[in-house]
Amino acid sequence: MTRRSVRPTRRVRLSVRRLPWRPLGGFLGPAIRDANQSLAALSFSATTSLITGLTFAFFVGKIEEFPGLLLLIPAAIGLRGNVFGPLGGRLSTSMQTGTLTWSRRPDSVLGQNVIAAMTLSLAAAVGLAFIAQIVSATVFSDPGRPPIGLADFIVVSVFGGTIASLVVLVITLGLTVASTRFGWDLDNVTAPLVSASGDFVTLPALVFATTLIRRGGLTQALAVLFVLVAVVGVAWIARSALEIGKRVLLESLPVLLMAGTMSLFAGVVLERFQARLLAYTVFLVLLPGYLATSGALGGILSSRLSTKLHLGLVKPSAIPQGEARTDLRTTYVLALPIFSLLGLLSGSIGLAAGRTSPGVFTVVAVAVTGGVIATAFVSIVAYYATLVVVRFGLNPDNYGIPMVSASLDVVGAFTLVGALLLWGVT
Repeated sequence: MTRRSVRPTRRVRLSVRRLPWRPLGGFLGPAIRDANQSLAALSFSATTSLITGLTFAFFVGKIEEFPGLLLLIPAAIGLRGNVFGPLGGRLSTSMQTGTLTWSRRPDSVLGQNVIAAMTLSLAAAVGLAFIAQIVSATVFSDPGRPPIGLADFIVVSVFGGTIASLVVLVITLGLTVASTRFGWDLDNVTAPLVSASGDFVTLPALVFATTLIRRGGLTQALAVLFVLVAVVGVAWIARSALEIGKRVLLESLPVLLMAGTMSLFAGVVLERFQARLLAYTVFLVLLPGYLATSGALGGILSSRLSTKLHLGLVKPSAIPQGEARTDLRTTYVLALPIFSLLGLLSGSIGLAAGRTSPGVFTVVAVAVTGGVIATAFVSIVAYYATLVVVRFGLNPDNYGIPMVSASLDVVGAFTLVGALLLWGVT
């Protein structure tokens, strides 16, 4: 009897010890697995974006040498995420609906998506160059420092962008394979990791591309060649039998150009406050990761909502309900630790690298203050933009991330400058 009475007690104790830890008192509920995956991806993204930031800070002289280049940088960097983030979202949806097959055939789901993504990258880069030329002609009024010309914009945007796109494409496909192998949810990791790789690769590629500008006939010839290739590529897909690729191209290209235009205005904000940023170059270290992190948070939310709408797990409603509300809550919970980490690392690494700084605490305060406000805005955009797209019968995978990223570039630039003013950084 004594032994029988003791055994149940021991079993109860063991079961209590094995209860899973529930962060925040279970506030995230079953979404904690998604939050862990996203937090790991966002932490990696924030850390690697510092390399981009350091590159940005060290190439200040090159940016000043070519007026108008800073105008193009946010849009060119954002274009990688706007093209390949949705590619990852579409592949995620295809995986979860059972339609994705690993085939090299151009007419397969994978083949059509890859062809469409690379064509979009090329065509949108050309479009951005034309828009950048118009904006720069309006913004720059100093006759002593004229902006770079249309051919220069085309060469930088297309040549640098194509190099970056090839690298980011490989990374996106690698993430798709890894998600199958390790059981990741692609919606949780695509946006931050694609954004990080896009930031990491695009800025050095753009700077490298400046070696081909302002070279007279060579620059002009390259610009004409790039425009012709883009036009032929778009026309070929539009007239082909690749129905998936055609739909992706026709739905995505207008929104990419709209997103790029909005991102160019983020560049205008940065140009206007260039002197303030150059006063403390540590904020140039912070800038790429700051914009990328906010965009990645919105991208995660948009991807998850898109997939759940496809699967019928989320119903469109003016007020978020059920899993949509959980995803919104998770996005905001992730923002505070990620922006704190980003500010701490930016401030510390910036000081170690000899960048001018108002102090690590101020850098963290600016990052967290601006980041939380930007996340609130981008969450609203991600949710309602996805719903509007669905209402019109369009694929939210093609629209969600670009709309979020573009609006975030503008809002992110304003919130960063606003946070600098709030904390008295002059």
